[in-house]
Amino acid sequence: MSNRKMITAALPYANGPVHIGHLAGVYIPADVYARFQRRLGKDVAFICGSDEHGIPITIRAKKEGVTPQDIVDKYHDIIKKSFSDLGISFDEYSRTTSKNHYETSQDFFKVLYEKGKFTEEMSEQYFDEQAGEFLADRYIVGTCPNCGNENAYGDQCEKCGSTLSPSELINPKSMLSGNVPILKETKNWYLPLNEYEDFLNEWIIEGHKDDWKPNVYGQVKSWLNDGLKPRAMTRDLNWGVPVPLPGAEGKVLYVWFDAPIGYISFTKEWAEKNGKDWKDYWQSEESDLVHFIGKDNIVFHCIIFPSMMKAHGDYVMPKNVPAFEFLNLENDKISTSRNWAVWAHEYVEDFPGQQDVLRYALLSSAPETKDNNFTWKDFQTKNNSELVGIFGNFINRVAVLIHKYYDGIVPQGDVHAPELQEINKSAKEIAGFLENYEFRNSLTALMNLARFGNQYLQTEEPWKTIKDSPEKAANSLFVGAQIAVALAQLCEPFMPFSSEKLLNMFNVQKAEWSDVETKSVLIETGHQINTSSLLFSKIEDDVIEAQIQKLENTKQNNKKTNPNANPMKDEITFDDFTKIDLRTATILEAEKVEKADKLLKLTVDTGVDVRTVVSGIAESFTPEEVIGKQVMILLNLAPRKIRGIESQGMLLLTTKPDGKLSFVTPDDSNVENGIEIG
Repeated sequence: MSNRKMITAALPYANGPVHIGHLAGVYIPADVYARFQRRLGKDVAFICGSDEHGIPITIRAKKEGVTPQDIVDKYHDIIKKSFSDLGISFDEYSRTTSKNHYETSQDFFKVLYEKGKFTEEMSEQYFDEQAGEFLADRYIVGTCPNCGNENAYGDQCEKCGSTLSPSELINPKSMLSGNVPILKETKNWYLPLNEYEDFLNEWIIEGHKDDWKPNVYGQVKSWLNDGLKPRAMTRDLNWGVPVPLPGAEGKVLYVWFDAPIGYISFTKEWAEKNGKDWKDYWQSEESDLVHFIGKDNIVFHCIIFPSMMKAHGDYVMPKNVPAFEFLNLENDKISTSRNWAVWAHEYVEDFPGQQDVLRYALLSSAPETKDNNFTWKDFQTKNNSELVGIFGNFINRVAVLIHKYYDGIVPQGDVHAPELQEINKSAKEIAGFLENYEFRNSLTALMNLARFGNQYLQTEEPWKTIKDSPEKAANSLFVGAQIAVALAQLCEPFMPFSSEKLLNMFNVQKAEWSDVETKSVLIETGHQINTSSLLFSKIEDDVIEAQIQKLENTKQNNKKTNPNANPMKDEITFDDFTKIDLRTATILEAEKVEKADKLLKLTVDTGVDVRTVVSGIAESFTPEEVIGKQVMILLNLAPRKIRGIESQGMLLLTTKPDGKLSFVTPDDSNVENGIEIG
């Protein structure tokens, strides 16, 4: 196994924030793996950056009436900060709009072009006559031929997961104008993927049948069994990396050509800053390349990008591509368009100082080989029962008792105590799971060590034996201190913020992973520990209910036919409704109320009587405009004095989009005054 690890995480589209689905399916597992490899003493490059050329970005820009650059600048900053706030330890986080990335992508393309790896083909592509431009796959929607979803994109159906081409869609329409697009001839450069089938079969199907995840292996095998076809590596667009060839004006590199090259260009940036040679990580057999991605990116990282690198000739193939499945939210598919998500930046604001709780909860529910589900109640249980009740409880007991009985100095104990072997065993077990990308199992192994510590203290009861058997009590807390420090060391890849607190609490430095695997003593007798503090805090029901209510509000907003409509008020009973007396009425007289810019004093014929109503409508209507106006009035509203004038009732009005008021009036202007409504 190589000492050098080139670890990449899928480039997030810079058209919106990062949500828990992204975190659970890519970034937290990738970070755990990178942190673990560093603890093994490996030479690690952990690389990522914002994908700023995706079609979703141009769609977002058009929707918001701004430029694509405005969109990527905004979301690049939000995404980068979210990763930093949650402890995602990228060695380099860059962006695909950088000058270096443009140059690296264009150089890569030119090498393939000069080697004759592309074919130039004229093809008919969808063109929107009204918009005056060729349509990228994502700008075409229609019915999926596989599942019947009427909102499938030209490159993928998000309902059934099928990869599509625009020509396969039934009833395709342009997202730009809504019109049916026409087919128009254009030239592009294609990579004949069919020529790489033998290589891919030998490398993956034969070479990785025993060590790649079955969900990844199975999807690649299915693609290869169906046979590969040439795929265009350029597009007719005005946003992206320009094709570096004469006569290619108005064409850019296909986003799935330039995006994975971002891993290389970002590594170059990192290497230059740190005095390293980027080629050691990408072009040396001594380097292990590992891609962390979601299942929707398998085809690009296991077929297209490897074919590109094989065509280039200078690059090593990925050692593994541990793709994850999808995470659902409260038993529903996460959807950015429906705002059905828990956004990373909002979580950090709502749960300050509790980043590790989210990391732990998402890792324990990581969709490693099948889709999984996140619920706020489960999140609360994992925090309260596991992090507080097991992990934090053990740490607190050890630290508090050492301070109470030994003034914070680690007491003397048996360095050969059999319980200490549990530390070495756990460290090796966690490492074995992480090497095989089994993150849930590794987290369980970590928590089992905390469980063991709790059970050990409960059996030993040093708070009782301190009186009659002080040597036994001292040994118990010596062993407890070793387990606590082991947890401080071993939890770092999973919960880095908690690890830092623990290392400070026990006044120790970060150790090599091998030390925890082999040494029986991690903190010496006589070592002074610092004041203890609670590692985790209980999350109360009202906090969780607020998050559930936020999702419920989202669900209700998604039902709205008018996004500007205010939420429904509290329900009333039928008996409540029957008490309301609504009538038709006519305004007879109107005048402004002195020293009140918003108020008009109205004389209203209700059919029952003629009465005075004071109404805040003066900014929308002049007195002359409302005289003779037929209106609806709430007749039995208790009178109240407004500016010294007794107002007897309330007129029914609504607010228009421009902020002006509008009367709610009967359809028939000949309705008599006093007619009841209801």
